[in-house]
Amino acid sequence: MANKYRVAVKKLHVILLLVCVHFAWSQKQITYSSVQVYTTAKETNERLSASATALFAPAGQPFETQICVFVDPAKKFQTFMGIGGAITDASAEVFALLSPAKQQEFLDSYYSKSKGIGYSLARTNMHSCDFSSGSYTYVAEGDSELNTFSIAHDKKFRIPLIKKAMQTAGKLTVYASPWSPPAFMKTNEDMLQGGSLKPEFYQAWANYFVKFIQAYEKEGIPIWGISVQNEPMAKQRWESCIYSAEQERDFLKNNLGPTLKKLGLGAKKIIVWDHNRDLMFQRAAAIFDDPVASKYAWGIGFHWYENWSGGQQMYENVKKVHEAYPTKNILFTEGCAEAFNAEKYQFWNNGEKYGTSMIHDFNNGTVAWTDWNILLDEQGGPNHVGNFCFAPVHANTKTDELIYTPSYYYIGHFSKFIQLNAKRISSVASRSQLLTTSFQNPDKSIVTVVMNTSDEAVSYNLYLNNQAATVSIPARAIQSLVYKTN
Repeated sequence: MANKYRVAVKKLHVILLLVCVHFAWSQKQITYSSVQVYTTAKETNERLSASATALFAPAGQPFETQICVFVDPAKKFQTFMGIGGAITDASAEVFALLSPAKQQEFLDSYYSKSKGIGYSLARTNMHSCDFSSGSYTYVAEGDSELNTFSIAHDKKFRIPLIKKAMQTAGKLTVYASPWSPPAFMKTNEDMLQGGSLKPEFYQAWANYFVKFIQAYEKEGIPIWGISVQNEPMAKQRWESCIYSAEQERDFLKNNLGPTLKKLGLGAKKIIVWDHNRDLMFQRAAAIFDDPVASKYAWGIGFHWYENWSGGQQMYENVKKVHEAYPTKNILFTEGCAEAFNAEKYQFWNNGEKYGTSMIHDFNNGTVAWTDWNILLDEQGGPNHVGNFCFAPVHANTKTDELIYTPSYYYIGHFSKFIQLNAKRISSVASRSQLLTTSFQNPDKSIVTVVMNTSDEAVSYNLYLNNQAATVSIPARAIQSLVYKTN
């Protein structure tokens, strides 16, 4: 009897253990938080609006007829380092024309997480670019020794705006790009219309970068990094300079990289290419396959202007670079809607272009995303060569009005909710009309961005392991889903 009793007790213990394990497993499955849904939708008043709350519930194998977004936090990819825009001369000059109240509204709208969309990244131009009121450099003509170097021009508008943005954001990563060396350093003796850097000025131009970094940091603006040249294969009617892949490689490895290192600036990040997706793999190969040049290159930057004849964006090229050079970082450095027309401030396709690009670029390995001008006036400028463009926010300087375009809200669906140092995680849609990407924040919350590119509302299931929450997305809309796991 004693043996039978002991066997019975052991069986009871096993049963209780199994019950406890099942209970713990069941509890684990239901500890996902509810999903807060934020929506921006065409032909509605929803703009980054808290539009719904969805609840997770146990779910099994979805049917073929169901539309789903599958998220897997166990599949982790690149670390997120920020989203932002360019603080150009044009943006700073327009900002200065606003009333103090509108200036504060503008700063909050971009750089506050609670009041705005939480930008954490900024690009700026190293002396003039097309979005400056005129061409200028920091040295007198012919001064290859850089004895006359001065950033006095920037202290009037641009530096004050950068400082205010830094103060509002709390943490702002700033990097800089040159559009052209001074005219005397170039083969065409002109800052405009392309030309190339003369070999005899390679070292002087590298020293110019050092002067710029030191001058800005003396003003209290830390420079996180630089790109070698904005759009090095574009001959433009504005400031521009041509570098072949070999020229950029050699300037980087023989002059710019060693000079920064020698003068104590070796920790500054150097971004190569800084041009369109079309030729980015060829440029990456030329520089990253050279072991000396590669050691100075933090990563590669790219723009989105490659669809010259209305073709498709070449998102796959970003993926190919990431696959071939996984230790190098990929950064989107510029994009905007061109051909400014004030009647198209609310042109919805401009916002959708941002959402589509950001989802594809992040899914292909991009670590950060930088828009072009943060602010332009009612003419799409100022711009000294008439190259007027859209910005996410425009100012009517005659009425002291700020105009928020769809692009602002589409960008905000990423920048407001994704935290610095988040990890991109697996996110897959079961229907082609839905685009999606997901990030897990350092606080363990998950941000899933879903974009509906169709003209019909869609009901879909957000799957997380064996749980699902049902969400409805309007036609031509973008959503951010924010939730936590246990």
